[in-house]
Amino acid sequence: MSYDALRHFADSWGLVFMGLSYLLLIGWHFRPGAQSRSSDAATMIFTDSDTQGGDHG
Repeated sequence: MSYDALRHFADSWGLVFMGLSYLLLIGWHFRPGAQSRSSDAATMIFTDSDTQGGDHG
């Protein structure tokens, strides 16, 4: 595959693939039932790690 062919592929189908991936990932966040997981992820850093059962000694 030559450089020109690879560049043509990236300029056309690569851009389409990246755009669709972006829309899919944004849409995944707003799907029904995602609010609780997003809330858990947003507050995860505030949980006490000692209650997770790990012995950090």
